[in-house]
Amino acid sequence: MIVAMTLWSLLADAVALFHLAYVAFVVLGLGAIVAGAACGRRWARNFWFRITHLAAMGLVFVETIAGMACPLTVLENTLRLRAGQAGYPADFITYWTHRIVFHDWPPAVFTALYCGFTLAIVATLLIVPPEIPRRRKAHRLNLPP
Repeated sequence: MIVAMTLWSLLADAVALFHLAYVAFVVLGLGAIVAGAACGRRWARNFWFRITHLAAMGLVFVETIAGMACPLTVLENTLRLRAGQAGYPADFITYWTHRIVFHDWPPAVFTALYCGFTLAIVATLLIVPPEIPRRRKAHRLNLPP
C-alpha cells in the first residue's frame, strides 16, 4: 500500500515537473525569440520551434476559452489523491502564482493573460517570421541497368 502511494506521488511529481517545463517553454520561449531575433540569431526563426511554441500556447488558450480544466492539473490532482495527498485548490498556474507572487486573481484575469500572451506570440510570428523549411529534392538512386 505504501509503495503504491509512493508511486502515485512520484508520478504526480513527474506531471508537476512536466507542467512547470511546459509553462517555462511558453514563457521563456517568447523572451528567447524576441532576444534571439534582436541579436540576429538564426534559431529564433526556426520554423519547428516557432510552430511548436505557438501550438503550446494555443492549446492553453483554447482550453481556457472552452472553460476546460488543464488536463495536466487534472492528472496531477488525480495522482495526488491516489497517493493520499491533497490536490490543488485551483488550477496549476493560479496555485503557483499565488504561492510565488501572493496574488489571488480571479480566473478572468488568467484568461486575459493567456489571451494577451497568445496574441504576443502571434505578433512575434508576424514581426519575426519563421523561416519556412525548404523541401529537399528527392535523390534518385542511380542503379546500374
